Amino acid sequence: MTGFGTIAVHGDDGLVPGGSVAPPIVQSATFSAESDERFTEIATEARGSAFYTRYGNPNHAQVAAVVAELEGAETGLVTASGMGAISTVALALLAAGDHVVVQRSTYGGTTSLATGLLARFGVTCTSVDQTDADAFARALRPQTRLVLVETPSNPLLELTDLAAVVATAHAAGALVVVDNTFATPVNQRPLDAGADLVWHSGTKFLGGHSDVSAGVVVGGAELIERVWRTAIVTGATLGPVDAWLLLRGLRTLALRVQRHNANALALAGALEGHPAVARVRYPGLPSHPQHTLARRQMTGFGGVLGVELAAGRAGAAALLAGLRLGKRAASLGSVSTLVVHPRSMWAGIVDAEQLAAAGIGAGLVRVSTGIEDTDDLVADFRTALEGVPA
Repeated sequence: MTGFGTIAVHGDDGLVPGGSVAPPIVQSATFSAESDERFTEIATEARGSAFYTRYGNPNHAQVAAVVAELEGAETGLVTASGMGAISTVALALLAAGDHVVVQRSTYGGTTSLATGLLARFGVTCTSVDQTDADAFARALRPQTRLVLVETPSNPLLELTDLAAVVATAHAAGALVVVDNTFATPVNQRPLDAGADLVWHSGTKFLGGHSDVSAGVVVGGAELIERVWRTAIVTGATLGPVDAWLLLRGLRTLALRVQRHNANALALAGALEGHPAVARVRYPGLPSHPQHTLARRQMTGFGGVLGVELAAGRAGAAALLAGLRLGKRAASLGSVSTLVVHPRSMWAGIVDAEQLAAAGIGAGLVRVSTGIEDTDDLVADFRTALEGVPA
């Protein structure tokens, strides 16, 4: 296989016009045709990039090609956000009477989609403990169409055994859709384990600079065409400039992920055992209950960790207030270290009962390490912890 760094730089070579080294931004909502025959051709082409930007755009095609190759997929498409990606997938592949299995520990927006929005359209949902592969098997029904997986999970950094869940789901006739945002294809490729579709919030590690909102979904051509036909109806269209920014971020993905991985592992090791810290959640630590699984299905452990403060909410607030390099901000995967209190952030999209069921405690802080020098980042957290009660 060609290396990730090479793919990120050259995965769209055949799609860049002329001799441009940096691809141009194609800031056009519509495209002309030289004949009636050509107009009919571009108007009816699936996932084309020369008809109307809601249907596709050259910048869309470039991003989709790079991410698809990084993930080992046939093809892909882009959307205006990560939630635009998974919502479009769900609307494309589900109908009233269908059933979905979703993890207990997953991004709050995914929980809200699966247990709230889809229920309004007659789709039922069962939530399971992702650390128990047998729980997925017990949850499957004849009506199950999708199994939604996120590994590592947001924000508890729990893992799903991809090979086991895929085998179980496929035996029951269900598709497996994996959120690979936390891991990135550099650290994990779910399609290699048999997953059907992979999606990303491109806003996070793929873009990497906190300057674009985007989503990407990749997989087999037949499934992606079904998703695309729904996407042109829902209109979750990524703008050409945003697609260009996402492509620009992708060029350095392999380099950035190496630093994210190194920083997270070093920080997790430095914080584990501190008297103010009750627990560090990071798959790269031998103390993580699923560390063996992480070593089996991941090539790197990612740039995100969870830190549970012994003093609860007060400890979390004190840590956030004491940081100099870590920014108190939503999102993750940026060149800057971003630190957030998940229980506060998700209070507006999931209720208190769901937060409790997901195991998101008052003292949990999610840390997305940036690409700062490792020693500086560790020193910043150590200094901040001096003001945190044990």
